[in-house]
Amino acid sequence: MSAFLKGPLPQHLVDEIGQELRCVEEALAQEVRSQVPLVSEVGLHTLRAGGKRMRPAFVALAARGTGLPFDPARARKIGAAVELIHMATLIHDDVVDHAGLRRGVQTANALFGNTASILAGDVLLAKAMRIFAEDGDPKIIHTMSVAVAELAEGEVAELSARNVFDLSLPEYLEIVRLKTASFIRGCCTAGALIAGAPQETVEALARYGEAVGIAFQIVDDLLDYRGDKAKTGKPVATDFREGCATLPLILLRDRLSDGERDVARRKFGNGVSDDEVRMLCNWMESRGCFDETVRTAQEYVARAVGALERLPKSDGADLLRTLARMVLERES
Repeated sequence: MSAFLKGPLPQHLVDEIGQELRCVEEALAQEVRSQVPLVSEVGLHTLRAGGKRMRPAFVALAARGTGLPFDPARARKIGAAVELIHMATLIHDDVVDHAGLRRGVQTANALFGNTASILAGDVLLAKAMRIFAEDGDPKIIHTMSVAVAELAEGEVAELSARNVFDLSLPEYLEIVRLKTASFIRGCCTAGALIAGAPQETVEALARYGEAVGIAFQIVDDLLDYRGDKAKTGKPVATDFREGCATLPLILLRDRLSDGERDVARRKFGNGVSDDEVRMLCNWMESRGCFDETVRTAQEYVARAVGALERLPKSDGADLLRTLARMVLERES
């Protein structure tokens, strides 16, 4: 998360948010422990592999952004719960994708096997549900239940779209909305509810979360093609190799000759070589696909920032604006 906290921010705010996330990290270290040693091993391995802890940050910053008093300890607990859910989805994703590395570290399934990883991920999901139940706010429980259901539906939708070279832009954006943006929307909504915000503020922060979540995923899909492998922790064009059509490829399709399109279609999810990947990325770069992908992400960031206009002036709202803009600058 520290990468998102660079920029024109007062140091005391950076320090405060950093301290909040350290508290979340400590809570997570406790929550992933289990009376069953294998669950603890899988959970601790996933936790120690690192991460931005962006979703707990959105909970805390949304609460702060309301300009209302709130209980930081409660925000940390809900933040830990949403990160447990995120960790569980990463564990399950790596099983589905047969991934051996994430962020340059061996995945849980590579170390402990698919069955142990799936079951341990289920435990993390159950622990998150327990935290929400103990918190007892029916609005937060409903919000996060909807978000988790949509996240899971998004994962299934993405799976159904595997090897669909001609995936349309609306279909792609709906997958992004479900699998990524809905959960960030839920985190921001939960933060607003923790602060007891009025409905207008809750809805504004929900719109912010959805728009910034879409921008985040678009940038992630861009980095898949032009990111630094050392920073992203995965091979270039992993999506293309696995038959996942994302925005850079969707934009490229209509900028290819018939012969080029036939080559791309034939190699999509079907054993593309590194030389062919370089050729594909060169096409995307030279034909403006990367630039247009950035512009699309910028449009969603602008929507996110615009949604905050209804919030009162506060350090928290300023941090949310800065965080949205920094999504465009991420390198991993």
